[in-house]
Amino acid sequence: MKLAFAGMGVMGFPMAGHLARAGHDVVVFNRSPEKARRWVETYGGRPAASVAEAAREAEVFLLCVGADDDVRAVVGEALPALPAGAVVVDHTTTSAVVARDMAELAAAGGRAFVDAPVSGGQAGAENGQLTIMCGAEPATFERVKPVLEVYAKALRLMGAVGSGQLTKMVNQICIAGLVQGLAEALHFTKRAGLDPQAVYEAISKGAAQSWQMDNRWKTMSEGKFDFGFAVDWMRKDLGLVLDEAARNGATLDVTRLVDGFYGEVQALGGRRWDTSSLVARLEKP
Repeated sequence: MKLAFAGMGVMGFPMAGHLARAGHDVVVFNRSPEKARRWVETYGGRPAASVAEAAREAEVFLLCVGADDDVRAVVGEALPALPAGAVVVDHTTTSAVVARDMAELAAAGGRAFVDAPVSGGQAGAENGQLTIMCGAEPATFERVKPVLEVYAKALRLMGAVGSGQLTKMVNQICIAGLVQGLAEALHFTKRAGLDPQAVYEAISKGAAQSWQMDNRWKTMSEGKFDFGFAVDWMRKDLGLVLDEAARNGATLDVTRLVDGFYGEVQALGGRRWDTSSLVARLEKP
């Protein structure tokens, strides 16, 4: 298929690469042209000088950018240039509100929209093992499914547009509480004079086991946070969660508390640290 991909960040760069390697005709755009040029050097394809140029012949226009305003800007520029009947797939984590707004805008011009936030982080993107939660009309989802399956470990239609973003919010609620629990458990482990590795080996095959424990316990115990999903981005996501909770009436006491803890990590200089850095606020002098 003729595809366009906007946003050559740590997620978009490898995701677009999987599409090129799968045989699709891929045009890429990035606000910093150097990243687009580097992508072309790595995977082939073509760079575009603007969003509109990237969109001009695309059957599916994909994007993975920063936040709501970025999505509004990119989609707003892409839609007038896209061929009639094209589909926009947004992998950015945004509010459900912006997803619905973009869907209405796309429909008014004879195009379709899918909100498709992802989970799995940089490693999942590089390995083509992402979990993708989609909101779309069923027929639209079926059209883009073969494209998304290229870098998906799990792919599911959750409901109408906005449902993908709402599901991603559930994902972030789960992670926030879990990582805080791990941070406190590790802090307790050290204060109790236990060996963190021995504790991990003792409990990681039982009911306490989780992806976060398997992939973050060791680095948390060593105070290593210069990788992974940045605290700044997690706070952005939790802000979306708390805004949505204010609309739907959900009570999220722990999520709100952990969001505040991430604020303390930011104050420690950890804006770009991995989300597992919650333990740093407990270990500070």
